[in-house]
Amino acid sequence: MTPSAARLRIAPSPTGDPHVGTAYVALFNRTHARQSGGQFLLRIDDTDRTRYQAQSEDQIYRALRWLGLDWDEGPDKGGPHQPYRQSERLEIYQSKIEQLIEAGYAYRCFCSQERLTQLREQQKKQKGRLGYDGACRELDPAECHRRFADGEPHVVRLKVPNEGETCFTDQIRGEIVVENREIDDQVLIKTDGFPTYHLANVVDDIEFGITHVLRAEEWLISTPKHVLIYAALEQPLPLFFHVPLLRNADQSKISKRKNPVSLNWFREQGYLREALLNFLALMGWSAPNEEEVFDISQFEQQFKIEDISTGAPIFDLVKLDWLNGMHIRRLDPDQLAARLKEEGFVPDGASTEQIARILPLVTERMVRLNEFTDRTSWYFADPEPPAREDLIPKKGSAELSVQALLGTSQAVAELKLFDKENIESCLDGVLEQNQWKKPMLYMPLRFALTSRRDSPDLIEVIEVLGPDTVQSRLANAIAILGDSS
Repeated sequence: MTPSAARLRIAPSPTGDPHVGTAYVALFNRTHARQSGGQFLLRIDDTDRTRYQAQSEDQIYRALRWLGLDWDEGPDKGGPHQPYRQSERLEIYQSKIEQLIEAGYAYRCFCSQERLTQLREQQKKQKGRLGYDGACRELDPAECHRRFADGEPHVVRLKVPNEGETCFTDQIRGEIVVENREIDDQVLIKTDGFPTYHLANVVDDIEFGITHVLRAEEWLISTPKHVLIYAALEQPLPLFFHVPLLRNADQSKISKRKNPVSLNWFREQGYLREALLNFLALMGWSAPNEEEVFDISQFEQQFKIEDISTGAPIFDLVKLDWLNGMHIRRLDPDQLAARLKEEGFVPDGASTEQIARILPLVTERMVRLNEFTDRTSWYFADPEPPAREDLIPKKGSAELSVQALLGTSQAVAELKLFDKENIESCLDGVLEQNQWKKPMLYMPLRFALTSRRDSPDLIEVIEVLGPDTVQSRLANAIAILGDSS
């Protein structure tokens, strides 16, 4: 590893479906690691045992791999700093907390939850600063040891200096200075013996040799606490980068109450990995040429970590849909057919030849891959029979529709070459013979063949269905209308 090589990580929590914010942060971390010739690590932050879900870890792996955001070290890959699950590193955290207590940078707090609740309510009433009041900071060491030895429930808190300031530099936002009296005595070890994010995060970043901490800006407010822990452990700070939060249209933090956030949902809806990564890149970065549609290789070549935006990006699904449609049309037919099969958006038993035949009819109008199933259902199987009223144009009648369908059936049966040019000529002949405008013929034909109003171009529909299927569906529609000739 060269001196300039960077080590970056993400540390998702297995508490539910893999979050789109994890992919967003992973994209920037992984890209800088690759650019610098360094490493990108995956660590599982599973210390919140009340919200832990066993299946969530595997879902995180699958979602990130689907996006192509691979990692160099992690629980499933191993590496020189095993283990990579925080729940398996408790002895390490306990050792560090004892070190902090002995050096006077942390202390045991025996306050009950009842007292803390009352304290918070009192602070709210007095409209003062919320936070722990330091009641256990100066407990007599002998009493503290006795209560600890007796097994009295307690937490361990960070002992924040009462005076002075804590300073650090965010590489995107510049120098940040916080008065120590504004920093709470943060809990580092909970009553269950598990560390909080604040302790485990710093200890692991030190142990893993993390050089760049690139995470969401919601952690910016916690960084002064982390800086104090680094100092107490006599370790140098990494470079901090806090990327802008993904936001709803009302500027609130993106949440499942207002927006889909599960990576599983985006895949199930038929978003291409290329489009989702393109979209997430635009949430925190702009291409030098202001291009909006690009693939991941272009992003990796042009991205500079110092160019990350400080704006408030709006997670706009309309924009994502537009990008997805653009990326769908960037794929050649074979690639698109393969992707549709890979993601399960083609009927069972559909052949590659069938998919390739129908794709040109729908690709220009597709926004998500899952639309393929609906837009082409009339092709892969006989659709539900059309309603009788749908087969009759506004100014037409059942008798005229039967005449239109019978005329088409007879004309099509005489075609020697079943291609677009001859089919169009055939339909033009039916129109001319009856002195009709197109809707009088095309509307009953469209419903007869597809049972829907919004099918692709009718000439193309007839061509891909082939003569036998066309004749069969025309006969069924005529039967629905009844013999009115």
